[in-house]
Amino acid sequence: MELLYQQGTHPARWCLRLRESLSASVNEVDLETTCQVMLRPKKPIDLLSRHHSRIIKFPNTLNKEDTRKAISIAFTKWSDVSPLTFIEVTDDNATADITIGFYTFNHTDCWWSPLHPCFDGLNGELAHAFLPPRGEIHFDNHEFWILGKSRFSWKQGVWLNDLVQVAAHEIGHALGLWHSRDPEALMHPNATYTGQRNIAQDDVWGIQRLYGCRNKKRVCDPWARLGFCERRKTFMRKNCPQRCDLCYEPLDVVATPTSPPANVKIKMVPRGKVVGFRCGTKSPRSPPKVSWYKDGEQILTSIPGYIVMKDRDLRIVANEFNEGIYTCRIHRQGDIVSANSWAIRLKPDRPSNS
Repeated sequence: MELLYQQGTHPARWCLRLRESLSASVNEVDLETTCQVMLRPKKPIDLLSRHHSRIIKFPNTLNKEDTRKAISIAFTKWSDVSPLTFIEVTDDNATADITIGFYTFNHTDCWWSPLHPCFDGLNGELAHAFLPPRGEIHFDNHEFWILGKSRFSWKQGVWLNDLVQVAAHEIGHALGLWHSRDPEALMHPNATYTGQRNIAQDDVWGIQRLYGCRNKKRVCDPWARLGFCERRKTFMRKNCPQRCDLCYEPLDVVATPTSPPANVKIKMVPRGKVVGFRCGTKSPRSPPKVSWYKDGEQILTSIPGYIVMKDRDLRIVANEFNEGIYTCRIHRQGDIVSANSWAIRLKPDRPSNS
């Protein structure tokens, strides 16, 4: 099944708008990278205020009305804290920037794409999403989806999964957000297991960094200029909680970057090539505990279409965003027994003959 959602302008027009809004000091490579992955634009993006969605088919375990309601609630969580608005359309020919589908094991291109994992059946991976401009969200149709909080059904002997919570998390990815390190955030990788259903301040900072602030009454900026951020903190936190800049800056990241080993293997690869790494050279009797890092920060989970991590293996697609130093560490009984690092650099594009 598929659900289609139209969010904002088409990716190509979105890139054009971004080019116009960024400062002239940003070079062309930075612009191309930002258009591909929507990563931390220098200024908020000027998007249209009204966006459209369409539901085509529905999951096996939830009726049409409840599915529509769950997806609508999930989108509303993000529209409430950003300039984005999502409206359902019924035209069969309508196009969408975000597509949502409920699939079984082998779906879309997962069978042949090395960066798109297939689903693993009941009680495994619930869903995954692709970052813009692809913007796809896939749910495992083997799972039991409900409108309500996740719980275990003793009668059926299965977990009933909260479609609102999972959809809201995956929509965050489809809009351009990666995982958060804040355990209270909806975009934390364990949010589904902890039952986190609401947008946290870290989620607000992330989405507003991409799309700009929401200030319906248009009073937060004047209040901030009057010094209310310092003199009336409680008042501002209550009335302007989504303010992006002067009042509430993001907290410092607690995690300390991990230094790579001294011996770093340099790989020059062409843009678009899929690159694979394996941590360690020996085949251990039992699976080791492996941790992966990019530029010193731990990679928590896979991001379909960009990075796929499984045990000792890591695969990435070579582009400007994924350039950097990748490090793996093998742990046994709390000690690091092995470490490897690779530096991924893009080969210069060959000049065209034309």
